[in-house]
Amino acid sequence: MNQSSAHTGFRIGHGYDLHRLDEHPPNGSGRPFILGGVQIEHSRGPVGHSDADALLHAITDALLGAIGEPDIGQLFPDTDPRHESQDSADFIKEAALRVASAGMQIVNLDATVICEQPKLGPHRDAIRENIARLLSIPAGSVNVKAKTHEGVDAVGEGRAIEVHCVVLLSTRESSGAI
Repeated sequence: MNQSSAHTGFRIGHGYDLHRLDEHPPNGSGRPFILGGVQIEHSRGPVGHSDADALLHAITDALLGAIGEPDIGQLFPDTDPRHESQDSADFIKEAALRVASAGMQIVNLDATVICEQPKLGPHRDAIRENIARLLSIPAGSVNVKAKTHEGVDAVGEGRAIEVHCVVLLSTRESSGAI
């Protein structure tokens, strides 16, 4: 029996990710700006080994952390060429499978995306719906908030994107307790 299969009741997980933002090639190494699996037009893009979707990375880590599993970097190392340009949907789907294998289900998730640009309000619903689809949960169980860093540090200067995510899981037996 692995560590996660002994969980009962509720579990909380926290995920975090940060990616540097750079101009697109040939002037920089920024990838297309993808957030929550939704491509957004922007002059800069995240730098990373996979598709660099900071939101899906933070959610993946939150899910894995809640069940005591290895983090995204251990499961999908950036030193492995198989993960070059990989769709982060693969990471979040693997985390969801591990949650289900641990006998748990997602109650809700709450994420905060911090970046100066692009403005995320017009994309919020599409992002929430896509995350819900990837996790097979109702869109009402997914919350995504956008904040700026008020011009402070690399995030505030538009040179990085930062994401925090908290998830609540319940065992299948506890799901009616909320």
